[in-house]
Order: sequence, then structure tokens, then C-alpha cells
Amino acid sequence: MKDKLIIIAGPTAVGKTRCAVNIAKYFRTEIVSCDSMQIYREMSIGSAKPTEEEQDGVKHYLVDEIDPKENFSVAKYAKLSKRYIDDMINEGKIPIIAGGTGLYINSIIYDMDFSNSEKNDEIRNECKAILKEKGIEGLYEELLRLDEDAEEKIHKNNVQRVIRAIERIKSSGGKLRDFNQSKTLRKEYEPIVVVLIRDRDELYDRINLRVEQMMKCGLLKEVECLLKNGLKKEMISMKAIGYKELIEYLEGNISLDDAIDKIKQSSRRYAKRQMTWFRREKDYIIYNLSRMSENEVLDMILKRWENFRKENKLRKKF
Repeated sequence: MKDKLIIIAGPTAVGKTRCAVNIAKYFRTEIVSCDSMQIYREMSIGSAKPTEEEQDGVKHYLVDEIDPKENFSVAKYAKLSKRYIDDMINEGKIPIIAGGTGLYINSIIYDMDFSNSEKNDEIRNECKAILKEKGIEGLYEELLRLDEDAEEKIHKNNVQRVIRAIERIKSSGGKLRDFNQSKTLRKEYEPIVVVLIRDRDELYDRINLRVEQMMKCGLLKEVECLLKNGLKKEMISMKAIGYKELIEYLEGNISLDDAIDKIKQSSRRYAKRQMTWFRREKDYIIYNLSRMSENEVLDMILKRWENFRKENKLRKKF
């Protein structure tokens, strides 16, 4: 029998943390973070890591665990998250997964396969030229131009996978889906995936307010400290939204006001991409926090879980 998981997903600033914490407290369990930036140490403000107060006594895994100088990959995330999830299951706990990195979520619930393909040095050199001239943003835009669905499979900050994907698409003339016609669910888990959304204007207001709060809390100083401690702008962790824009400011390329505006704009665009991604999944349950209260959403999730248990004859330990 498959082990059951509860996954709380959604775009940035929607309110995933509080919902996940409330569910974890109800079930007396713990949370595995599914966020590609919160996993890094020393990057608390820009990644919007839940504070001790926000965690409210609930243990969070895969937060503050990786050196920001490390090139962390989806494969590594899948391995680490599986270890924590399986530990919780063995302890009789219901694993709660919370975050907005769709590719990380997929790595938990699907058997992800990026099979080998022939290398094309000419295409790789083209990619490296784009990367040098336009950065990872420009390279990722090129990938999405070739295959807009690639966002579902490849995270922007994983430069090698982005290059590999462009190489495969240009070499074959096809799309990534042609290499993987279907996603196969992992045999060991059966998840219930809840996606939290809000009306666009409300979500964008929350994002803008969050960025302003980050600046008040010392995001600029955080970036300065990271650079002082030896991190480089070329590193994957430093290419994240909020960090790369302030590096531009510190290098004298843009004003502080322009950097803040760029952070807000990039965050809104990222949220839009996240919502597009999650809405593609027909089995995901979507709740709109602009139309429902947090308590109503929590009640709906708990009711869904009870039905889920009954339908699947969940083990007595749950």
C-alpha cells in the first residue's frame, strides 16, 4: 500500500506557510520545505524563510541546510526529501510538504527521467554565449521560447539542465514532452496536492508588500554580507529574485528604487508562472484564499483528507 502525503503548494506570498503549519499542528507532524531558495543557509530574508514565530513550534526540514556556494540540484533535493519523508512515515507521522517550487514537487511524486542524448558542441557554445551576454534569465527565456512547457520540468537556476534541454530540443526539432510522453507516479507515495491561490490583484499587492518588508528587514545588508563572505553573482543561489537585482544596484548599474521595482516585477512574473504551472495539473485541488477564509480552507483540506483516508483504506497508524 502506498504511503500518503499532503502537499501544500501555490505561488509566492499566497500564504502557504501558515496553512501548512496549521495542518501540521493538527496532525502533530512536521513539514518538509519544497522551496528552491529557502534550502540555502544565510539567505533568510530574500527567500522569505518562515521565522521561528511563523513556524510556531513545527519542525521544518530542508530549510537552512545547504551552503549557498553549492550547486544544488533537483536530484539532490529528491534524495534529501525522500529521506525526511520516509523517516516521518516510519515514525507514524503524516508528511506535510509545503512550497512553491513545482519541479521539486514533481521530484517527490513522479519518477523523473532525463535520459541521455547526444551532445552538440555547437549548440552548447551558443548557449554559453547567451549565458555570458544575458545571464541565466536570457538563457531560460530562450528555453521557454523553444518549449514553454519546459518550465514544468526544469528549474531556471539549474544552468546545466537548461543548456541540456535547449540542446535536446534544437537537435531533435521536438519538445521535451517527446522524450517523456507521460509522468509516472512514484510507486511508494500517493499524494493529495492542495494549491492555494488568490485573485491576481490581491496576490500582486501581497508580493509588493512582502518586497517592501524584506527591504525594511535588511535584505540589502543580507546581500552585502553574502558578497563579503565570498559568494559570487555567478553562483546559482545569487541569481535568485531579490539578490541579483540588489547586486546590480551594488555594482552601480541601477538605482536602489529601480532594483526594488525590478524585484517586485520579477516576483509577480514568477507568481504568474507558478499559477500557470499548477493549474495544468488536473488532479490538484485549488482553493482561492480571496474567496474563502483560512479556516474554511483548512476545514476543506481536513475533509478532503478524511475522504482520502476512507477511499484508500489508509493504514491504522494514520
